[in-house]
Parts: sequence; C-alpha cells; structure tokens
Amino acid sequence: MAAQDFSSKHHAVVLGGGFAGVEAAIGLAKSGRFRVTLVSERDFLHLFPITIWTPTRAIPTSRTRVSLAELGRVNHFEVVVDSVASIETDANSVVLGGQTLSYDYLVIALGAGKPKPPGVEHTRSLCAGPDAAIDIRDQLDRLLRRGKGRIAVGFGGNPKDGSAMRGGPAFEILFNIDHLLRKKGVRDRYELSFFAPMATPGQRMGPKALAKIGPMLGARGIHQQVGSPITGFAADGISFEDGTKLGADLTLFIPGAVGLPVIAASGLPTNEAGFVKIDANTLVEGTVNVYAVGDVAALAGPEWRAKQGHVAEAMAHAAAHNIIKAAQGLNDRIGYAEHVSILCLMDTGSGGVLVYRSTKRQFAINLPIVGHWFKRGWGFYARNSKLRRFPRLPGL
Repeated sequence: MAAQDFSSKHHAVVLGGGFAGVEAAIGLAKSGRFRVTLVSERDFLHLFPITIWTPTRAIPTSRTRVSLAELGRVNHFEVVVDSVASIETDANSVVLGGQTLSYDYLVIALGAGKPKPPGVEHTRSLCAGPDAAIDIRDQLDRLLRRGKGRIAVGFGGNPKDGSAMRGGPAFEILFNIDHLLRKKGVRDRYELSFFAPMATPGQRMGPKALAKIGPMLGARGIHQQVGSPITGFAADGISFEDGTKLGADLTLFIPGAVGLPVIAASGLPTNEAGFVKIDANTLVEGTVNVYAVGDVAALAGPEWRAKQGHVAEAMAHAAAHNIIKAAQGLNDRIGYAEHVSILCLMDTGSGGVLVYRSTKRQFAINLPIVGHWFKRGWGFYARNSKLRRFPRLPGL
C-alpha cells in the first residue's frame, strides 16, 4: 500500500495506550483527515479484563497483550513509546521524555493513579500495571509450594469520587483462586478472605448483583471482613479502624483511583479527586482542542457510575467524532452520557455472572460454565477486532 501523505493534515496526538487511547486513535485515523500519533509508556495494549486468569495460569501473559506497533500499522496511526513529562495546552504541545510533540488536537487518555495507603508495599495489586498479574502469579505459586496459607483479597475506593473504584476484578480473582485450589484438591488447606472498607461492597452494581455476591462468597467458604476503614497493611495482614486485624500471607488489594501528578501539574481543570473536568462531549473545560477520555476524566452520571472500559471506549468514540467535526468546521457533536452503565461479566473460573445496570434497567444473570467461555471469547474478539482481522460489532 502506498504511503499516506500527512503533510496537509491536522496532527492529532493521543496520550495513552489503553482502551480509551487506542479507540480514539483508531477513530481519528479511520477518518483519513489526520496524522495521528499515539503516545504510550508501554509498547502494547493491556487487555486488563482477562488478566484475572494470569495469576492462576489459566492463560499465558502473551494473550493479555496486543502490540501497539501492529495496531498502529493496521489502523494507520503512529506510535511513540515514551513517557509524558508535561502537557502545555497554551503552546499546543506535549513534552515527552525524549521529544516534544506539537498538536492541532489533543486527546488525553492517560488513565488514573493509585493512592499509597500505609504499608501498601506489603500488598499486590492487579491494577498496578501489566506486570502485576505476573507478580501475583509468582506469589501464589510460592504459597502453593508451601502447601497452606492465608489469602486476603479486597478493594478500596476514593471518598472524593465514587466512580474511582474497581471492585469487580477483586471478586473475580478471589473466585478464580478458590476454583484453582478446588481443582488441585487443596482448598481445605487455605483460608480465603474478602475485605473492603465499605459496609456493602459491590452495591454500585445494583441490588440484584449485590444479592448474589454474599451467597457466592459464603458458598465457597470465603470469610468476609467489611464495613471498617483500612488503617494499614503489614507483611502478615490488614489492620482496620475498629481495631481488628485480618491475617494474611498474601494480600491482594485494588485501591481506588486518583488523579495523575502530570495532570495536576498541567494546569487543566480537575475535580477534587484530580480527574480532568470535561463537558458532556468530552471537551476539557476552558479549551477548544483538548479532550479527555477514560479514567483520566471526571465522569458525569448517576451516583453509581463507575470507570469501566466500555465507558472509556464510548468516550473515546465521542471525542474522535467531535474532533473530526470540529476540523470540518461543523457543529455536530455527540456525548457519552447514554453509555454510562455498569457492564461486567464477573468470572468465577467455572462460570460467570452477567451484571448490567443503567438508569433504565438492571439485571444479574448466572451463567454456569458458558459465562467463563463468553469472557474468554471477548478476549479473542477484543484482540482480533482491533487488529482488523474481522469486523467490529456495533457498540463493542
């Protein structure tokens, strides 16, 4: 195929190589109106939803990663692997570790940061980055070789922004560890516990899903310790504000999300939690050519809203559409509000529960056996549809 002539095209820069960033880059490049540069600290798209199987060795790490270079090649955008040092909106430029990029339009999709509660170094977090699941796998292998142990899995939130919480993966990894231990016939040698500071963890998924979680934990003999703030972590467990302590040889913890330091230093408007303020169409407040999508943005919506991958992609789709129209001098704009929902296929290792919540309806459906394979199928679809090996389904 002949090389494209980018000399007369607007330059759109996308910061972040996650779901939101990749979706924005694909949408902008597809229009043929832009030279698109995607900047990412890593050279692959991390398929986070299926990394729940890495610790139990249900899938190899390679299945959770998609080469950004390959994505760029088939979708016609450039990839720069580098860190973002600063965002200079007044100068329409972004300073990276090794170069400075100028832009006509900017999409910020850098994700969110993680708080550091006392003793957090004694925990492992699936959300800490792509290599975190490998670390958890190695720690779990160590406990399996030992022949017995105590494993505690939990999550936290951000009191300043209720959407900055990821509880689903904590439940999933806990259920998958339980499934692994039962397959090996050693479940009785290990204590499994779930912990969270809120009184009713999982309530954002809705009453129907919440009604299933407790019985699912109980049926598996998983101890629950909830309702008291976490005061700190140690090598031998977790301490709570009510004076209790949960013993653990391996603690897995997913903290609530916070804003990134580079965002705080950029001068962009943020909410109290440090997330970028945007309008209904993902345009950053006070700007005319800067958009923020995914976890980096302050998400509007109902009280139970949550930062999820499908919402991030919907925001990215809106941003790409709106940038294309702006470059054409047209006023046609779309927003993301209608896509704000909870959507989760919560895997248990042997099945799953399909959870959905919107302003119009909600449900939680048990899917024994087939639920697990549906989620595996999603992983295959996510990889290959973005690589244009087959058409993408509408809305997916």
